Amino acid sequence: MKKKNILKGVLFVGIGASIYGMLATFVKKAYIDGYTTSEVTTSQFLMGLIGLLLLNFIQTITSKQKLSSPSAKEVRMLMLAGTSLGCTSLFYYIAVQYINVSIAIVLLMQSVWFSVVVESIIAKKLPNARKVVSVIIVLVGTILATNLINMDIELDWHGIFWGLMAAASYTMTMFTSNTLATHLPVFRKSIIMLCGGAIVIFAFLFFAQIGPMYFDGLKSFYLNFTENTQHIHSFNYSIFWTYGFVLALFGTIIPPILFNIGFPNAGLGLGSIVSSLELPVSVTMAFVLLDEKVILLQWVGIILILFAIVLMNLPSKTEVSAVELS
Repeated sequence: MKKKNILKGVLFVGIGASIYGMLATFVKKAYIDGYTTSEVTTSQFLMGLIGLLLLNFIQTITSKQKLSSPSAKEVRMLMLAGTSLGCTSLFYYIAVQYINVSIAIVLLMQSVWFSVVVESIIAKKLPNARKVVSVIIVLVGTILATNLINMDIELDWHGIFWGLMAAASYTMTMFTSNTLATHLPVFRKSIIMLCGGAIVIFAFLFFAQIGPMYFDGLKSFYLNFTENTQHIHSFNYSIFWTYGFVLALFGTIIPPILFNIGFPNAGLGLGSIVSSLELPVSVTMAFVLLDEKVILLQWVGIILILFAIVLMNLPSKTEVSAVELS
């Protein structure tokens, strides 16, 4: 029975990571069709909320036992944690505007070593040698995967900055979602966190697209950050039926559900290894559907990053001994 549960966990996490890995390709295609970052993120979060509310309603009326409800403090904490979820999507999608999807996903995967740093700060303890080696491998893999050693390549620093910001906020999302209100049903917890993320998304929509149309002071302030005014226009509602449903399904509904089912069965270590499938799937999708050029050296870098993730999450000798004794 235990083996069956582990297999189920691996399968769910793997499918969830693969689906999430497809997301950036659809975002890029939405940009090609003329939609803005505000429209993409707003449609994803709004339709995601509607979908999760519907699933939560179905779960509530069909459940044979009373489902746990969050306290007022837990709601506040989850909404605050959810802002990092909104920031991850926002920063990642902004990065995709400036750089290739294959580069953006590599930058997002820097959360692997970001999490090591955060973990060390929280525990007030230096990481062990294996984690240090893994971090070094990730950094070397990143240099290869982004093709930085090719001096002819031009990487827009805006894309690099927002890609690393996405990695930082993604790290915070992972830490908070695994520690806060773990007793709550998946749908209820996801809805509350998504509401926190939606606040960030709606604020960005007002600041970057809608507000500058009506307020000259806001437009002047906005122009301090960028000279691009092409996306200051009325909201294009067609995003909801062209890309919104797919983005919500692949970004805010299916992967979180599969992860929440899969991780408890697979375990955090094995689950983290399997979830790294997101990286090759995202790069492959960009290569096939967007015709992005990915050279052999970049694939070598991606393989190094995947190897580092496996190395970082392998159980130590003491952990193996403890399992055998139990």
